[in-house]
Amino acid sequence: MKVVIAAAGQGTRMLHLTRNKSKHLINVQKKPFLAYLLDNLKKAGYKEIILVVGYKEKMMREFLRKYDYQAEVINQFEILGEGEYGTLCPLKCVENIVGKENFLSLYGDNLYSVKDLQAFNIEDNYNYVAGFCHKHPEKYGVLQIENGFLKEIVEKPKEYIGNLINTGLYKFTPEIFDKIPEVSISPRGEYELTDAINLLAQEKKVKVKKIEDYWIDFGNPADIIKFSKFLKTSKNFK
Repeated sequence: MKVVIAAAGQGTRMLHLTRNKSKHLINVQKKPFLAYLLDNLKKAGYKEIILVVGYKEKMMREFLRKYDYQAEVINQFEILGEGEYGTLCPLKCVENIVGKENFLSLYGDNLYSVKDLQAFNIEDNYNYVAGFCHKHPEKYGVLQIENGFLKEIVEKPKEYIGNLINTGLYKFTPEIFDKIPEVSISPRGEYELTDAINLLAQEKKVKVKKIEDYWIDFGNPADIIKFSKFLKTSKNFK
């Protein structure tokens, strides 16, 4: 199964740390964050990696060479331009590469265990979203489930509707590409992947699979410290 990794953005919430590199290449314990994700994907048995880049593409390619990672690099900015934003954009760039196969999709600033990555190697006709129980669901997209299927992803709900959140790890069938033309630009001026997923959910084509080990979100400077401590103290990291 191919893996599409979205890593085109700069990561402005990392402040000055991304002035000259993308957040995916920020070092933690002397190794870029993205290296931990690629290592776990390799251990999980995934070999065909498609890395969608944009900001500092040259540095991304140098990183792959330095650490001897094999990946097909796609420049989102060359395909869509730098004025089109959103989590749906990487998928717009890979339809011809992925073809008619199921594939894994995730973000380059998130980390999952080998076990959880392996669990998403599912060869059926359903799409899957990785859910994680979180004590602050109001900060994320909350997964609403009905009769075993995803009903809707509600982004940052103002009232409590559950604590199972979307972690950005997906298994998609080629049907996700059919929904891309139906997605309109969101109120914040972006094309949202969750809008396409919600369209599939309306047709009962999306299931939820819970994260069993861990999920690391690498979005701001505080996350660097958290991840560093995790690496030092966690017995479950692999």
